[in-house]
Amino acid sequence: MLADTLSSSPFAVLTFIAAPAILTNASSVLTLSTGNRFARAIDRARALASAIAAHRGDAPAASSHPWLSEDVRVLLRQLDMAERRVLVLVRALTAFYFAVGSFAMGALTSLAGASLSVLGYSDTTQVVLAVAVTAGVCGVGGLVSGATLLVWESRLTLGILREEATAISRFARDRAKTWESSEPTDSVE
Repeated sequence: MLADTLSSSPFAVLTFIAAPAILTNASSVLTLSTGNRFARAIDRARALASAIAAHRGDAPAASSHPWLSEDVRVLLRQLDMAERRVLVLVRALTAFYFAVGSFAMGALTSLAGASLSVLGYSDTTQVVLAVAVTAGVCGVGGLVSGATLLVWESRLTLGILREEATAISRFARDRAKTWESSEPTDSVE
């Protein structure tokens, strides 16, 4: 039956190859964008580590500036979240790499199955078809799990941004209070 379908239409072979090829392309694009996010997350973690190291040199000044110790605590929390973000991105990359490999395997086995079917190897064709479908299902699983991990990573990033904005607002309010209290008052004597 499969051999009749494949021999009656030259486009039937393309149907078996097109779906995995399109999904491979989608996985590849997600892999590239996730790699970019991974690089940016690494850069952010390094910048936070450098900022913490710079504050370490200011340790004696912490007693005269109480906001400094809070600043370092915020940086440490952000570094922890950045490290978690990097780990989530590594998992997402792994899932996307798995998806790309699975879809490539699905496309290759579909092509092999179509060739075997045209040559009349119907028993082998069924096994190859099962392998191609299994590879495709595994690829979709990798694609879905990678996308889910990217949603999680985006939420982590949003948490980092919220905490950073809160810390900056708090610092700005404290600085404004300090400036207000240090301004000379205009008193008429």
